[in-house]
Amino acid sequence: MEQKNNPLHGKTLEAILTQLVDFYGWEQLGYKININSFNNDPSIKSSLKFLRSTPWARKKVEDLYLEIMGKIKPL
Repeated sequence: MEQKNNPLHGKTLEAILTQLVDFYGWEQLGYKININSFNNDPSIKSSLKFLRSTPWARKKVEDLYLEIMGKIKPL
């Protein structure tokens, strides 16, 4: 099924998270999306584990990415 209108198509959660961390840094990202894996000893690995098992948190990350998509450089 083709997803021409889905801006997240082809983006991995890891790529999205990495771009957000590069853009905001962990501290600001943790402020924007208040979850422990962003605020307490943050890492990509631990955050991905949490986001993959927590749909509401993943949605917040994807929504923030879409909000700033025009401001960040693609990988």
